[in-house]
Amino acid sequence: MESRSRSDYFSVLDEVSKYNVQLNTAERLWAAWYLWMQNDILATGIMSFVMHEAVYFGRSLPFIIADFIPYFHKYKIQVQKMPTLKEQWQCTYVVLLSHFTVELPQIWLFHPLATYCGMEFGVPFPPLWKMAMHIAIFFVMEDAWHYWFHRLLHHGPLYRAIHKMHHYYSAPFGLAAEYASPIEVMLLGIGIIGSPILWVSLSGDLHLITMYLWITLRLFQAIDAHSGYDFPWSLRHFLPFWAGADHHDLHHEKFIGNYASSFRWWDYMLDTEAGVEANKRRREKKLKAIKAQKQQ
Repeated sequence: MESRSRSDYFSVLDEVSKYNVQLNTAERLWAAWYLWMQNDILATGIMSFVMHEAVYFGRSLPFIIADFIPYFHKYKIQVQKMPTLKEQWQCTYVVLLSHFTVELPQIWLFHPLATYCGMEFGVPFPPLWKMAMHIAIFFVMEDAWHYWFHRLLHHGPLYRAIHKMHHYYSAPFGLAAEYASPIEVMLLGIGIIGSPILWVSLSGDLHLITMYLWITLRLFQAIDAHSGYDFPWSLRHFLPFWAGADHHDLHHEKFIGNYASSFRWWDYMLDTEAGVEANKRRREKKLKAIKAQKQQ
């Protein structure tokens, strides 16, 4: 056993497990990875990119399968616009190109920037309650950023030059969540990456594993919102303030309104909701205002 080379990952994992029995399995795997790589920036960069690709395409796969199973079509929001395989492949090509040319450099720069601001990446991991609290804060912060920049991107020249590409599909599907121009990917990505960096800069309290869980859940949210499916088990049926696919699908169908990413409150408070019900409320409000003015 002593003669085994430390040049392979599993030998390092054995050593870590032998002398760190207080760590759980995930923490041992994590510690062994960084010890084996001997380069923290490279270790984080590779792990981050692989995680992003696995989560993005892994989460999109169930919706691709659902398109070919008639039973699920009753949950399709715009059932008359089923994406073709050709559209799926074209979208995948553009998204992969964006991942390697636009997102990969951002992923590589994240570790030195975040650790400079105070992010931890060692073991043990923080308690679950703290990770849950941080992720909830990031969802609120990113949603605010997304609402205002997304709304801004719908104005005239900015829409034509930047955001129009994302609206190529009026009936979105999961893979199209990151189908966007490089400028938009960077602008809206600032909210996803920038929120945790701002938080750790102010609080000095953030772990990389929390960041990974946040990115995973945010990817799930983005893909679900673009999936085109509103299932009875979708989160928005249990959390009324959650946006969900019905919220964002309307945005793609109508090309205006419903600008927020995760929650409904910005669109509700600022009267930018899309759809028949929202338009009806606006008409009724306007008629009441006209009637009140006449009575004065």
